Amino acid sequence: MLILGEKYKFTDVELRRLNKKFDKVDIVKYATRPFAEVQLQIENLLKNHNYKFLIINTKEFIDPKMIKFLTLLQFRFNHKRLKILTIEKFLEKFFHKCYIPEDDRDLEFLSNIRPYNDFEYATKRVIDYIGGAILYVIFFAIKFHVKKKIDEQSPGKLYFIQNRVGLNLKNFRCYKFRTMHEHCVHNPYTQKNDSRVFEFGKFMRKTRMDELPQCINVLRGDMHLIGPRAEWNILVRNYEKAIPYYNERHLVRPGITGWAQVNYPYGENIEDAKQKLMYDLYYIKYWSLWLEIKTILMTIAVMIRKKGL
Repeated sequence: MLILGEKYKFTDVELRRLNKKFDKVDIVKYATRPFAEVQLQIENLLKNHNYKFLIINTKEFIDPKMIKFLTLLQFRFNHKRLKILTIEKFLEKFFHKCYIPEDDRDLEFLSNIRPYNDFEYATKRVIDYIGGAILYVIFFAIKFHVKKKIDEQSPGKLYFIQNRVGLNLKNFRCYKFRTMHEHCVHNPYTQKNDSRVFEFGKFMRKTRMDELPQCINVLRGDMHLIGPRAEWNILVRNYEKAIPYYNERHLVRPGITGWAQVNYPYGENIEDAKQKLMYDLYYIKYWSLWLEIKTILMTIAVMIRKKGL
């Protein structure tokens, strides 16, 4: 795979996946370089390697001569299988996430990301009621054991209740089993080996057992079973200032689990929030019953492996 430009910075995980999938991955820098110099480098690479994809990954103005050169590549170098894709199309095709530009100038986001239609919403609510009812039975069956373990290790409240942002930026009270000691030092992000989390709390986080009380929110209609993560309203105010199109995720209700949660680990900073948003927007843009089922199956796999995504 040949990548022209560095507009999107692939994560380490993505680079490992690319190197595993493709025999060779090369990046050609494009910004501030003369056309002839870039053309020569691409020609030399194509002479020596049989690439399957050429990814246009630049935010710089594409010289018309470069566009003409790219259209002739298959004929000049006999790369009959070479496919040319923009970085936006490539991320959606191979990583199932939507590229987010660095600014708010891409008006396509206003038309591509839309709420569910009536049929889609009705389908999701049927899934919500079925899944929510099953989770409520499990929640009721284990909550007394959870309370006993919490009382032993960190006496205090059973539930952690927090204002989260839901559909159309409206706040709601989100329920979780408490996993941190009460009155501990405030930090909006959970760190690795966080001392605020007691031992049974770590187990609940890894198995995602702490999320079970959110079945109450699902049955009430605050949340879906599957959707973008319900974020703390204080964090949302920071994210919407720093990340373009962040509020597009609030066109739909949040979920107990979601496409971002099963594809990306716990967030520790703004960049992690941006990566997760890319998955959330893909989920909203390409929602289907199969994507819903796939997310549920991946969530079960995460819980069994205790990865705690």
